[in-house]
This record gives sequence, structure tokens and C-alpha cells, in this order.
Amino acid sequence: MTPYPPPTPPTKPAANARPKLPPRKMWALFILALVVNYVVSVFLFPSSDAPITVPYTVFRDEAGKGNVESIYSRNTSIEGRFKAPVTWPPAGQPKQKPLRGTQAQQPSRTAGTFTTELPAFFDRQLEPFLISHGVEISAVPIQQGSGWATLIYGFGPAILLIGFYVWMYRRAAAQGGGGMGGMGGIFGIGRSKARRYDAEKDDRVTFNDVAGIDEAKNELVEIVDFLKAPQKYTRLGGTAPKGVLLVGSPGTGKTLLARAVAGEAGVPFFSMSAAEFVEMIVGVGAARVRDLFKQARESAPAIIFIDEIDAIGRARGQFSMGGGASEQEHTLQQILTEMDGFTGREGIILLAATNQPDVLDRALLRPGRFDRRVVVNLPDKTGRKAILDVHVRKVPLATSVSLEELAQTTPGFSGADLKNLVNEAALLAARRNENDVSQKDFLDALEKIVLGPERPLLLGPDDRERIAYHESGHAVLGLLVPGADPVHRVTIVPRGMALGVTYQRPQTDRYNYPEAYLRARIVGMLGGRAAEEVVYGTRTTGAENDIEQATQMARNMVTRWGMSDAVGMVQLAPPQNAFLGGGGSFGGEKPFSEETASLVDSEVQRILNECHQDAKRLLREHRPALDGLVQALLKQETLSEQEILDATGLPPAPDLQSRPLQV
Repeated sequence: MTPYPPPTPPTKPAANARPKLPPRKMWALFILALVVNYVVSVFLFPSSDAPITVPYTVFRDEAGKGNVESIYSRNTSIEGRFKAPVTWPPAGQPKQKPLRGTQAQQPSRTAGTFTTELPAFFDRQLEPFLISHGVEISAVPIQQGSGWATLIYGFGPAILLIGFYVWMYRRAAAQGGGGMGGMGGIFGIGRSKARRYDAEKDDRVTFNDVAGIDEAKNELVEIVDFLKAPQKYTRLGGTAPKGVLLVGSPGTGKTLLARAVAGEAGVPFFSMSAAEFVEMIVGVGAARVRDLFKQARESAPAIIFIDEIDAIGRARGQFSMGGGASEQEHTLQQILTEMDGFTGREGIILLAATNQPDVLDRALLRPGRFDRRVVVNLPDKTGRKAILDVHVRKVPLATSVSLEELAQTTPGFSGADLKNLVNEAALLAARRNENDVSQKDFLDALEKIVLGPERPLLLGPDDRERIAYHESGHAVLGLLVPGADPVHRVTIVPRGMALGVTYQRPQTDRYNYPEAYLRARIVGMLGGRAAEEVVYGTRTTGAENDIEQATQMARNMVTRWGMSDAVGMVQLAPPQNAFLGGGGSFGGEKPFSEETASLVDSEVQRILNECHQDAKRLLREHRPALDGLVQALLKQETLSEQEILDATGLPPAPDLQSRPLQV
């Protein structure tokens, strides 16, 4: 068998060889040269044939001298040619400042042609005067300038317009936009704006940097493993999921998980926000979807990540105006079509993230498109501890820091909240000129995040005492009411909109709330107002936020959780987003009568009144503990958990099961 000859190595171009420009660039350079030539010749370096503008008196004087050969008149303008060139303004004449509304004085120049304007008081003897001095009065314009100027004036705009259209057409055809009709080519408006992950330039994030959400991480570890070793799964007939939807509250780590997948998978990773698909021009979003999936197919196996997919994935039929579908719907339909084109052999997986899964189109969520839905929950106490371990790797910690205590103190915090807590504590320690970050720095940073920065208010003795009694009322009830969360910290230092704060933390994470616990929470919320009434017999505006929170909880007990015997187990509240919080609103009329609404209001008021009476009764019975805590607060302003117990002489709140609350 005769071997093939070795390939001929490519020859290097000669040192003096000039690279050939493509025709498109040559046309562009030619047009640019015409424009530059026109600008330079007309505006910067006018030729000697260019006419000069002279006053009417100069024109008449030159005509009287017999130096005007011919003129052409149009309205009040006169163009003409001198027999001998004239210099204007005369050399050596001082420049005069132009009057308001007049043009600036032109530089001195010698020319054989001129222009001037007839004055308003036109001299009717001008025509006989010119004829008598041998001036030719022409009926056609006097030709001025060169042939190049005439060519540019006549054909320059047309050449530029034709060249512009040719450029757009070729650009559209080169980018697969189908000529001028394709949106993908014109200025690249239909090109995908997806960012491709570059392992060399971008900071690499791995699964070791993700903590506290192990269930969601394990789901994505399997996806990465499938891309690395597909035979492990396909040998039993399995195929890769086409789409994975990450669902969770803001800050729980959905985007971080996607970045970890990009760092671990070792395949092309395209990321894009859903809002970047949509433009005012109809069809742009669909064109960008096509271009994105085209790039992914060319680089397969690959991963596509679309963040906040609810921006384009909302249920169809909500955006129609005038009978036409909206741009969002066109984009969604294109995504559905592209996902239907996936096969198990392509190796393309679509990752998407949202915190509003309830608004997504059902066709987008069905199996075959998004085969998996991964819920990224808020971390529990163990998860918060693991997240803190990740974020304090580069932070020098003092021996007093207890990450276990911080994890217990921050229920409901997401991964982003905990990262912000560590950063704020480090910044606070740096401002205090400390060499490491202490537990006090973390607690002060926690108060700043939850309540806002300290406010330098100058409060009088009476106001400070009233605020101390208000916060002490919350704290004492937190020690007396069975099942109440332990009181962790009390302060009368103004922060944000609050003049004082009582911070309580649960011993363990709660996912199911008994009715007695909810009532204990309401009793504690109303403790500040109850303390003011017990001590002063008056009321202030300081309980506004307490009343708002207590009312909302009591209303939820009646309308959402069926904890009212008079109303019963009836859902009377609009749906609530589990990941964003907050209740929605009824689309039309309320699905209950006015009598039911009145009954709901009366039940909410009953619960609040009962809890308020319990709060006042307990504070009257333990008035010495209340006064002792007030004195300690006025002296130190901020008290920790043990200092609160020492000042009141009370033990922590009894467990809920040992002695239920009597109401």
C-alpha cells in the first residue's frame, strides 16, 4: 500500500507582501476617501476658485473700475467674476468683532469670483450702471469649483446610500439572517448576548464553594457526571434531562449553583438573563433564542443557563394587545420549539432559574422540556453553619467567634444574607482598627443588616426611659410566655426607623407553627404597648410596627390557617408566593360576602385583644423584673442574653409542651 505523501507545509508570505482586503472593506475605504476628500477640500482647505463674500459697496466700486466681468442674480444674491483677482478683506485691516446676529469676519483671501447680497433699498439704476461699465449679466449660474466637487455634490449622497444598503445586505447574509429580511443580521440586533464561560479568565467556582443546599447540589452533580461520562447512564437506556429548573427564594444560591456547574462540567457554558432576549422590536427575542441554541449545538456537549426565566416564560394569553401576541410570547414559543429539537445525543442541557414558578407557562414545565425541578430552599441551622464556614475562609476570626451561635441567631437568612453578614462584620472590625473579627462585630453587623445603621439621636431622659420600658416589655414577656423564642439581645440604641430593638432567636428552625406559639408571638409583639400602659397609663406612636406585625399574623391565623372557630377552615386570603413572600390580590371581586369579611375583622380583633390583655396581666404580675431590666438598659443601653436574665432574675421561657398558654 502506497503511503500518502506528507502534507506540504504552508508557505509563509513574503515580508513585503501586502494582505488583500476583501471587496466589502475596499468599498468602505473608497467611500470614506470620497467623504474625507470632500471635507478637506471644501471646509479645511478651500481652493482658490472658491468665491469670496464681499460687501455690496465693494462690488459696486469694482464694477465702476471696470473690474467685474460678469454676474448672475438670483433673488437678492449676486454671483460674479472679477477680471483681476481681488483680495478681501484687505491685508492689514484690523479684525472687527461681529455684531449680534451677523456672521464672523472671514479670513483675508484673494479670489477671481465673488458673492454679495443686494441691500433692502435696492438701487434701480444698478442695471444701467452695470451695462454702461461692460458687465455681462448672465441668465445662467456662473460655473465655479472643480469637477470633483460637482461629482461629490451630485452623486456622493446616492453612492453613500447604495453602499450602506449593500453593506447591510452582505452583513445579514453572512450572519444567516436571510438578507435584509432577517433580523439576525442588521447591526447584529438578533445576535445572542450570551456570555460564554472562560475557565482561564473567569473565577472558577466549584461544588466545594456551594454549601448549605446539599439536596439541590446533588441533583446538579449528577448532571455534570452525565456530561463527563454519558456511557455510565446510557448503557441502561437512560438519557440526559433536557432541562433543569432551579426554583428558590432570592439569594439562596441558584446562580451560584449554575456557576459551579460551569466550573465542574468542563464543557461550553452559555449564560444569559431572560430580560436580555426582549427588545421593543418584534422578533428580536426569537432571533436571539435561535442564535443562542445554534451556538450551543455547534459547541455540543454544552450547557445553557437562563436566569430569571419568568421574564419571558410567563403563561401565554396575558400580554395580547389588539389581538396580536406580544414579544414575550414570540420568544417563549421559540424556546419551546428549540427545546423540542433536543435529542439525547446532542448533549445540550438547559438550566433555568426563577423565584416565580407559579407564573410559568405549563407547556414550558412539562416533562420533555424541563424534566427536573430542583427546589433551592433557605438553609437550616446546619446549612447556615456550613455557609458561614465557606465565607470566613479568608477572614481572620477571634477566639470568641462561635459560628454555631451565629447560625442559630440567623434563622431565615439566605446564603447571600450570610455572605453579606460576614462582609459587614469584617468591614466593621476594620473601622475599629482590630486585627481580627470578633463575635461582637458579627452581632453588631447583624443589627445593622436587620435594622439599619445607628442614628445619633439626642433623646431626653423621659424618652429614653419610655423606650427602655417599651423594649423591656417585649423582653420580659419573651421570658414569661411559654413557647416564646429566647430573648437574645435588647438595645435602646436607635437604628434605622426603630428607637430600640428586642431580638429573639428560636432554638431550632421551625417549619410548622402551633396556634399556641403564634399567640405567644403576638403577646410578645404587643408587650411594648402593654408596658407603656401599665407604667404610664398612656399610649405613644412607638408601637406602630408592633401593631402592624401582630395584626398581620392574627389575620393569617383567621384567613389562611383556619385557627378561628367562628370562621372555620376556609381559605379567605389570596394566594401567596412561597419564594418571594407577601400575599397576592384577588383578580376580581372577593370570593366571600361582606358578612364574612365583617366576621373576619371581628375575629382578628378578638385575638389581638386577648393577647393584649394577657400581656398587661403578665407585666403587672412581674413588675419588679420589668423595672430591673429598665434600669440595666438605661445604664448599659445594650444587653446580651445572660445580662437580661441577671437583670430580671427570671429563667428562660418554659417549653410550650410543659405548660400550654391559657387564653
